[in-house]
Formats: sequence, structure tokens, C-alpha cells
Amino acid sequence: MSIDDLAALVRTIPDFPKPGIEFRDITTLLADPAGFSELIRRLADIARPLDADLVAGIEARGFILGAALAQALGLGFVPIRKAGKLPGKKVGIDYVLEYGTDRLEMHEGQVKQGARVLLVDDLIATGGTALAAAQLLREQAATVLLALFAIDLPDLGGRSALEADGIATAALLEFAGN
Repeated sequence: MSIDDLAALVRTIPDFPKPGIEFRDITTLLADPAGFSELIRRLADIARPLDADLVAGIEARGFILGAALAQALGLGFVPIRKAGKLPGKKVGIDYVLEYGTDRLEMHEGQVKQGARVLLVDDLIATGGTALAAAQLLREQAATVLLALFAIDLPDLGGRSALEADGIATAALLEFAGN
């Protein structure tokens, strides 16, 4: 299956969540058994040479890709969640969005000091959430080896923002626009 075949499995929903936005919906790709398998295989091919210790996935679709990738690589998986979703002791980080603020959290002690981590999400747009997740991991004394995405929206500058912060970034698919 080619990159173009994978891209064709991503549905575009116009004017969601607001007018003028073209939402790239990866759930149609995930529902296709051959497409999902090929996506994880290709992500694993990118990640395998990095010799990571863990995969961290950003809520919510980053959980799907990250867990599947962790399994393919024989690694553990750590969820990075929105505020208030985790029981027990947690660490977190607040970050600014275009429309306000948000918070990401993970269980305290789940990422050991010095851990080499792959950060995974389905899509990189402006990069705000991925930057916050990477900072949260860094605050736990982890090294973010790579921020890995299925989709990049390069016109929104997220990849550039991550790379400007010293975070290596890769994505399989690119879609123009917003």
C-alpha cells in the first residue's frame, strides 16, 4: 500500500469544528485493516532505529497509534491525558491554546529519569499540544527522541515549532491547508 493509498483513506470533513477548517479524520484510516496495519508498519520503520524505551501517546487518537506502535516495537506505552482523567498521583503542565488554556497530565513516576521516549499523535497542526507534552516529558528528565505523527498540516507551522524547540519530528502524510 502506497502513501497515496493511505492518504486516500483519511476523510476530510469541511467546516469542523468551525467554518473554514478542513478536519482530517484519521478514523476512516483506522477502520481499514490493511491501511491501519500499513500505517503502524511505516511508523515502526521510522521509530525502530531510535532504540526508544517507551512510547507516549497524546489523548485521544495518539492513544490508538501510540499503543499499536508500542506493541509493534515491543515497548511500553504511557498515556498523556487531558486534565482530570487519571487517578492517583500525577504530574502536569498547563499550556496556551488559541482560544484559552488547557492542561496535560500523566501518572507520576511512569516515565523514569533518563527514559528515551517516542511521542506520538495522529496529527500535528500548530504544535501547541505536542510542545506541551514534550515539555512534560522533559520535566520528568526524559529525552524525547522523536515526535511522530500520521499527519502533518505544514501550513499551520507545528512541525517548525517543534523543531525550533529542538524536537526531531516526522510525519507520514501531509495535507495542505488548515
